[in-house]
Amino acid sequence: MGEQPIFSTRAHVFQIDPNTKKNWVPTSKHAVTVSYFYDSTRNVYRIISLDGSKAIINSTITPNMTFTKTSQKFGQWADSRANTVYGLGFSSEHHLSKFAEKFQEFKEAARLAKEKSQEKMELTSTPSQESAGGDLQSPLTPESINGTDDERTPDLTQNSEPRPEPTQNALPFTHRK
Repeated sequence: MGEQPIFSTRAHVFQIDPNTKKNWVPTSKHAVTVSYFYDSTRNVYRIISLDGSKAIINSTITPNMTFTKTSQKFGQWADSRANTVYGLGFSSEHHLSKFAEKFQEFKEAARLAKEKSQEKMELTSTPSQESAGGDLQSPLTPESINGTDDERTPDLTQNSEPRPEPTQNALPFTHRK
């Protein structure tokens, strides 16, 4: 059933200044709830934090991410997809340690999930595997329209003329069956 929060804590949220890559810019005015979520449908772990209704962190944990404690109450990790570095300021060392512990745990779970899904990938095509799973889309590729498939070439060429305009697509194809 969708995403469930599996661990929550409170922290001040920061992001690295995109221009200097040195200074921290606070993205929350005060301590906010920062939660780990598990999305069972996509089998991913995410760190999410809302300030009111605005998501100030929405970071999918990947196996190659690292959470680094930079002081007794501050930790950070880089999210290459969001192209930013997130920083969290905690009220105590204990809260920071707990968060870091969970990060490791879910990172490991993400790694295992990734390995498991790699086995399934032969059957399904995902965006990252599109080049490998390209043969699934071959009927739509220009090569097959331009005649790599010898028997069907004349047939395909006549019927695929309207293909570039999807609006005309519906009619010729429906009564062709």
